[in-house]
Amino acid sequence: MTPHAPHVDPAAGAAVKAADRAHVFHSWSAQGLIDPLAVAGADGAYFWDYDGNRYLDFTSGLVYTNIGYQHPVVVAAIQEQAGKLATFAPAFAIEARSEAARLIAERTPGDLDKIFFTNGGAEAVENAVRMARLHTGRTKVLSAYRSYHGATSTAINLTGDPRRWPSDNGSAGVVRFWAPFLYRSPFHAETEAEECARALQHLEDTLAFEGPGNIAAIILETIPGTAGIMTPPPGYLAGVREICDRYGIVFILDEVMAGFGRTGKWFAAEHFDVVPDLMTFAKGVNSGYVPLGGVAISAEIAATFETRAYPGGLTYSGHPLACAAAVATIRVMEDEKVVENAARIGETVLGPGLRELAERHPSVGEVRGLGAFWALDLVRNKETREPLVPYNAAGEANAPMAAFGAAAKKNGLWPFINMNRTHAVPACNITEAEAKEGLAALDAALSVADEHTA
Repeated sequence: MTPHAPHVDPAAGAAVKAADRAHVFHSWSAQGLIDPLAVAGADGAYFWDYDGNRYLDFTSGLVYTNIGYQHPVVVAAIQEQAGKLATFAPAFAIEARSEAARLIAERTPGDLDKIFFTNGGAEAVENAVRMARLHTGRTKVLSAYRSYHGATSTAINLTGDPRRWPSDNGSAGVVRFWAPFLYRSPFHAETEAEECARALQHLEDTLAFEGPGNIAAIILETIPGTAGIMTPPPGYLAGVREICDRYGIVFILDEVMAGFGRTGKWFAAEHFDVVPDLMTFAKGVNSGYVPLGGVAISAEIAATFETRAYPGGLTYSGHPLACAAAVATIRVMEDEKVVENAARIGETVLGPGLRELAERHPSVGEVRGLGAFWALDLVRNKETREPLVPYNAAGEANAPMAAFGAAAKKNGLWPFINMNRTHAVPACNITEAEAKEGLAALDAALSVADEHTA
């Protein structure tokens, strides 16, 4: 897709920025310390500001524009649905809602054939956990330290990263454990097989001390996203599935970020031949064009609520505009082979290109990923694996990553940065030429990160 030429209008940009600064309260931010870019437009894998600066978006928004910005088929579908039936209450059967559910259920693994719609990923997690607790009659839920599940009450308590800390009241029945991550192994493992075996034993030990009969669910991101894109070792998710079956625990896979083509499969669970009891999704289901998320539900759990009312719902559950966008997005992904493109780009361009960068840059400790879902672990020293910045660094302590980010933007690349990592998570339909453009910009920016290595 050829990107539109940016229209330069600094005065309009200044007005947008002024209104934002006066009235918009931004998430995850100290309001007086941020300087949001005023965005004038976007198309495909690019966006631009009012000064005419164009950026290749290696963040896909927040890892959700899986088919890029402003895809004409999806835009037209939203417009058509708005003219036909712009909104309707969730208790009714609506064509767009029914068709979206059918198309999603066709692609989920196993018997996850019932779809509960939400407005986003956090609400999907909230409801999945509620379903698991009601289905089992238990309260505790286990989640991994390296994880992110959302910002609503239960979801933020399940989250492992530091954004949880200010809201962690300890009353949500959440117990955390260490999931496998060989590069920074908490189990002193040296091989993937050791990491898998020791991580599963650690999970078994945690269950033993918490009481398996008290555990409603174990929730894992199939491949953790914001926490670092750590692909689990072979056998790990199958091992968790077996543990859950043995103790009657509901297995929840969070595919909010990894789903809908991001890893080169419709869902990341397909890479591991594992079927959960509940699967959460959002983001890529309609490329974020209208807010939508949901829970895909197994037959057994759905049966729990066949004659017993499920005590949960949302005013905009399955909103017609969002569902029409989902239907159009899934059809675009099929027609244009977007999932296959993500797999091919990851295997032939992004993966090899990022590994080549790691060979040349002392700041790159490890490359991890699949499809259009990659992370570079940036370090001060490859031998010691000391992170380029400390965990949860801010201010001057985070200066090396800030310098890297500024260099990337100067070279026309908008980077995804979290702690000591940069993630390469472009649109799943990115072209080979665009991917190589992004790699070249990363190459230049990593030279700045290299200045901070020992």
